[in-house]
Amino acid sequence: MQSDIRLEIYADPICPWCLIGKAWLDRALEGAANHPFAVEWHPFQLNPDMPPGGMDRVAYLEAKFDGQMNAAHALRPVLEAAEAAGVPLNLPAIERTPNTLDAHRVIHWAGLEGRQTPVMAALMRGYFSEGRDLGDATTLADIAGRAGMDRALVARLLASDADRAEIAGRDAAARARGITAVPTFIVAGTYVLTGAQPVALWRQVLAELAERGA
Repeated sequence: MQSDIRLEIYADPICPWCLIGKAWLDRALEGAANHPFAVEWHPFQLNPDMPPGGMDRVAYLEAKFDGQMNAAHALRPVLEAAEAAGVPLNLPAIERTPNTLDAHRVIHWAGLEGRQTPVMAALMRGYFSEGRDLGDATTLADIAGRAGMDRALVARLLASDADRAEIAGRDAAARARGITAVPTFIVAGTYVLTGAQPVALWRQVLAELAERGA
């Protein structure tokens, strides 16, 4: 099969369910020779009102879930799903919850170079495994460079307002479209899957697409 079916993925690189959903999708696609998807990553900020400098992660979680105990309870399903998916989470290494507008700008620029997926993977790995601050311009440039982009160019763009309004507008358009949570997957502009989907479901989708294309 040719890669001619759009798979739009609305995600935020600091969303643990997006990380898990990507891992399950990757596993399904690894077992599908010549899968049909042309993957596009689209911006959706989990915390669009986050201050530009981000917040201390512990304070953020306790404020969001009304206390330390509730935060720990809310994270338990994430930890269990990550373990089942074989996804490493080094949550103690994460000191800050960032504003991700700039991270989404980097993902957008990566798309212009056909490098969105490796850059998204690098951002997720930087955040969840290495505890990197994805709100920091130097960190973002370093990660982008490590993922094959021109580090100096990314740094110059981040120092400007390039595409800032574009990303904010696309985020707002996603919400107007009815997207309220991530990850959200849209297949061929028609079929919507919300949340991290298991490998078995993706294999079923691939089988149905192959049957239709036969």
